[in-house]
Amino acid sequence: MVVIGLALVQVRDLFGVVMLSGLFTLTAAALYVVMDAVDVAFTEAAVGAGIATVLMLETLALTTGTEKVTRHRAMAPFVMVVVTGAVLIYGTLDMPRYGDPRAPIHHHVAPRYIGESGREVGVPNIVTSVLASYRGYDTLGEVTVIFTATAGVLALIGRSRRRRRQRQSGGGGEGAG
Repeated sequence: MVVIGLALVQVRDLFGVVMLSGLFTLTAAALYVVMDAVDVAFTEAAVGAGIATVLMLETLALTTGTEKVTRHRAMAPFVMVVVTGAVLIYGTLDMPRYGDPRAPIHHHVAPRYIGESGREVGVPNIVTSVLASYRGYDTLGEVTVIFTATAGVLALIGRSRRRRRQRQSGGGGEGAG
């Protein structure tokens, strides 16, 4: 993923950037499978590698295929990335090690979900009962964010297509009614 991220920064062809971005999210999905987070991996593959790549390709079809080179100082964004990364790493220092059987998740929540979810929710699949009941509002929020983002992108793409059709047909500009 680091190599793909570095390649993303170097590539100037926007089609290549879209493809590398899709590859990056697909690699993240594979990493989630290795970490036994199959539900997250499925979402990452569907949304990140699937829908996001298609939307970026659609946007690319409406714009130019190469990045405009501008002269700007890269120091401020670089400092921001380093500071954000340092804060994120600092936030993980007190977390238990991956797979630690003494981690709090293995002693409080997981045993309850395993032992009681079938009786409390009535769904035999533990993952489904957690996502649909225990984390129902969280899942609803995630779906709402995805829907809103998709609606926004589709609205922007539709507006751009209407403007292009108006220009091609010789119709009035912005003020024409």
